Amino acid sequence: RPGARGFGGFAGSGAPPPTDLLLLLGVVFVSFSMQFFESTALVPALLRLTPAVLDGFVWQLVSYPFVGAGGASIWFLLELLVLFWFGRDVFWRLGRRRFWRLILVTAAVAAVVAVATHALMLLAGGVSAAPFLTMQGHRMLITILIAAFATLYGEATILLFFVLPVKARWFLWFEILAAFVFGLLPHKDLAGFLGVCTAVLVVWTSLRSGGLKRGLHDGRKRLERWILERRLARLRRRRPFEVVDGRK
Repeated sequence: RPGARGFGGFAGSGAPPPTDLLLLLGVVFVSFSMQFFESTALVPALLRLTPAVLDGFVWQLVSYPFVGAGGASIWFLLELLVLFWFGRDVFWRLGRRRFWRLILVTAAVAAVVAVATHALMLLAGGVSAAPFLTMQGHRMLITILIAAFATLYGEATILLFFVLPVKARWFLWFEILAAFVFGLLPHKDLAGFLGVCTAVLVVWTSLRSGGLKRGLHDGRKRLERWILERRLARLRRRRPFEVVDGRK
């Protein structure tokens, strides 16, 4: 709730964990585990976001967030905990339909931007050693849900690292900064970085501006107004207008 002090799900109303969220965590955990067995490793490999999208593997545009990414370590379990913390509050605030729609639409739009960036880089002769690493798998889910929490509960206080109190709205910028520092700089993953930026923007626009459709409409109107103002300014420079007193 706004003004609450805590971190993620611990700042909520104490409602029980949503079944949808528990199922989501289960799918991520199972898909993560499958990669370590030779007989099942092909399944998560086919579901992850890869350049194979350009060859027709279009289902990866929406399947990749539900695949656990990374190696076997304690960090994966901590990431699932973070996913639960933020996901619970977001789910109860949005409801089942809006919750899933936010995840699917945001993940798909971010993937399209990332794949388009990768394709343009290929045309320009540039390549990335690890395309889409920054936004791969459940990391995109974490990005979406933290951005949603930061938008819906912007005035709530989160204890960063359990010590430093930070307003939730600043996590929108922290996500972009983390993607830049841990994704773009070491791995040159421009496609993944832009995918994360797109996801944060889509979530903020969807929840802050009365919906994605309205946000895109308002953005188009602002762009049209800006273009019109530039044209008028250019016309004034070419041929100064004379001011006529309408009262005369």
